[in-house]
Amino acid sequence: MDRNHIIGFVLILLVMLGWSELYLKPQMDEQARQKKTQDSLLVAEKKKAEEQVQIVPKDTSVQNNLVPSAKPDSISLATPMQVEKKYTLKNSLVEINFTNKGGSIHSAKLLKYHKIKTDSLHQEYKVDLFLLNDPKNKFEYIFKTSQGDVKSSDLFFEVTENSDSKITFKAQSPKGGIFIQDYELSGDDYKLQYNLRTEGMNLTDNVQIYWENHLERIEKNTTYEQSYSSAYYKESTENATYCSCTSSDLAEGKKNLEWVSHSNQFFNSALIPSTPFASGNIETVMLQENSDEMKTLKSTLNFPSSQVNNNTMSMHWYIGPNEFNRLKSFNKELEDVISYGWSFFGTINKYLIRPLFSFLAGLMGSKGIIILLMTLIVKLFVFPLSYKMLQSQAKMMALKPEIDKVKVKHKDDMQQQQVETMKMYNEFGVNPLGGCLPLLLQTPIWIALYRFFPATIEFRQESFLWATDLTSYDEFLHLPFNIPFFGDTISLFAFLWVVSTIIFTYFNSKSQDFSANPAMLYMQYLMPLIFWFMFNKTAAGLTAYMFFSNLLNIGQTLAGRSFLFNTEKIRAQLELNKTKPKKKGGFRSKMEEMIKERQKIEQEKLKNPKKK
Repeated sequence: MDRNHIIGFVLILLVMLGWSELYLKPQMDEQARQKKTQDSLLVAEKKKAEEQVQIVPKDTSVQNNLVPSAKPDSISLATPMQVEKKYTLKNSLVEINFTNKGGSIHSAKLLKYHKIKTDSLHQEYKVDLFLLNDPKNKFEYIFKTSQGDVKSSDLFFEVTENSDSKITFKAQSPKGGIFIQDYELSGDDYKLQYNLRTEGMNLTDNVQIYWENHLERIEKNTTYEQSYSSAYYKESTENATYCSCTSSDLAEGKKNLEWVSHSNQFFNSALIPSTPFASGNIETVMLQENSDEMKTLKSTLNFPSSQVNNNTMSMHWYIGPNEFNRLKSFNKELEDVISYGWSFFGTINKYLIRPLFSFLAGLMGSKGIIILLMTLIVKLFVFPLSYKMLQSQAKMMALKPEIDKVKVKHKDDMQQQQVETMKMYNEFGVNPLGGCLPLLLQTPIWIALYRFFPATIEFRQESFLWATDLTSYDEFLHLPFNIPFFGDTISLFAFLWVVSTIIFTYFNSKSQDFSANPAMLYMQYLMPLIFWFMFNKTAAGLTAYMFFSNLLNIGQTLAGRSFLFNTEKIRAQLELNKTKPKKKGGFRSKMEEMIKERQKIEQEKLKNPKKK
């Protein structure tokens, strides 16, 4: 192992240590917070479920529609139009609740999805999944009129039309004029057609929307959820982008906004105007670690009053899952709220891995089997590279007897061993780094998959073997204590990956020479243990893929040595290479330069034995 190998492994170790600090420490802090608040969350969830408001019949009396938390004094003084009521639009996918106070969305229940909660015995159970349901949420219009500002959130709206799929809200402005809002829910979709109109309000300036959304924690792996949730937006002349996911962030003065989305890891609420908003500010606010909520997202949007002044402005709400095809159907890059990555690795996910997954998902339902097939297909795709790696290993093993002779001959001179070994590589035409390049070329796929599994909703809460959710870590064993940077659970897929990596390393090390740097042999076995601290809380889909990949690597290595390469034939080819004239340039040229440099150093030492 030469100096470049040493530097490479040291850099990898430093990167992993840094990654552990940046990635795992917040994870452990989050676990401590979760443990502290778990009981209170369960109680709150049950209470919330009990308080969900049912659809209001048109002939129900005012008394039956009073908000449970309203004070008796305010109820007794209220007029019928000043009492908050709830209304519902529903299809087979979503149930959207509205309030007549502000004429806005009160909450949305996704009927095909659930949250998973865990009791004190680590048993999982399902509860309903809601979006936009935090009581502190705000969605209001601010109208500037000749008589003063009017906020829609202060108005009580009259329902003039109410069916299973459509509802119309109409309110009289205290400054004069009326404000009308129409909502129509599409069949079997999460898309909500939304129209608004003002009449006689004498608007004098741009209309402003203020949208504040308090994101609750939905997923089991809240570290992933924290890193994949933010406010996204798209300007007409730019690609879709987002506020920081890891710190508070404000995007000011954005122009011609085609849409704004407040997104969780797997779900988002997006407002999509037919004509882009003229301008806006988008903000993400991080909360304290002990907060029951995850983040607060804020959007302030502006559009010309002419679009609603005695005119109808059309928009769409999308309130639902981050399903790639549904979001892509808007043809506005809304699918970019899915956190596949924005660089080269995101491109791999969108245009290589995602189509492969979609094709396999159309053939079978088991996501675990799909992962296994994806592993096999990727291995077949990179097999030409793997063949080169196996061939290089076979050449190294065929040359091993000659290298052993050099070790015996120069057993007391380690540097001369290296000089003679490199000279031998050059003479026989063997590249000792030939097995490294294929692994490096496969690295982008691994990094892309690291983002793919936790971002793909089709893997959410899908079970395979002992894993109950392929987008989160599999909790095979719960520990009675917490290990720093590791946690209080053991992921079996991650553990199997560590074991299989050590086995694979054992077979690979047979073709390598570690006499010059024995410590590097032990480093190869140590690295999987270091990676274990990171992968123990990684998505089970990824660790399952990595484990399957290792099994295929081991089988490929054993089969290659047994059936693909004949040691005697390779040895004969190496002897033939030795007799051929050596071309300058490339690896051989660099090898000769290294040999000459080593020999020069040795000669200097012989001439000046006291020189250090």
